[in-house]
Amino acid sequence: MVAKKEKKAAEKIRVLVAKPGLDGHDRGAKVIARALRDAGFEVIYTGLHQTPEMVVNAAVEEDVHVVGLSILSGAHNVLVPEIIKGVKKAGLTDVLFIVGGIIPDEDTQSLIKLGVHMVFTPGASLKAVVEYIQKSAPSRS
Repeated sequence: MVAKKEKKAAEKIRVLVAKPGLDGHDRGAKVIARALRDAGFEVIYTGLHQTPEMVVNAAVEEDVHVVGLSILSGAHNVLVPEIIKGVKKAGLTDVLFIVGGIIPDEDTQSLIKLGVHMVFTPGASLKAVVEYIQKSAPSRS
């Protein structure tokens, strides 16, 4: 039997980086997307102003392992649950959800209870994000 780590190395981890809502700043999301590509992940970047439905559709169409949501607008408590529910309802039940952006400490635990696996706030290193995904992304062999 092949070890889990070896299986992950054999398949390319597919990461969707999405900017849901009305947030108009995507520099951080683009930096993350580039760092993930440089680390060997397959990255799909949705662009700005995505509705939850658009994010869900992209996640399903691209059959991603990871959904990364970048939110600076403060709408995380509305957008994130809608996206998680939609992705799971569409049949992707083994997706790693990560959120980055301006997320107040008091909201982190409620997001985790809703299904977010990790929250990265400003100042998180690119290395930390890459390493978290490498060790936590589900395998689909």
